[in-house]
Amino acid sequence: MPRHIQRSNAAQSVIRSRIEHVFADQQSQTGLFIRTVGIERATTRIGLAKIVYNMRRFLFLKRVSAAA
Repeated sequence: MPRHIQRSNAAQSVIRSRIEHVFADQQSQTGLFIRTVGIERATTRIGLAKIVYNMRRFLFLKRVSAAA
């Protein structure tokens, strides 16, 4: 495989792994399964799941920085 393609794949892999961990966490922790009537309700539910994830992540990072 050419060197430039290897570098491109490595860069995409780093981004993909970060994003997939967020979605996996949302699905496992919140049981995120969207089954609603209407796009507004689905959007609201996804938005709330994102807020919960961000709050949990913030608290985790705050605890880690306080311990250091």
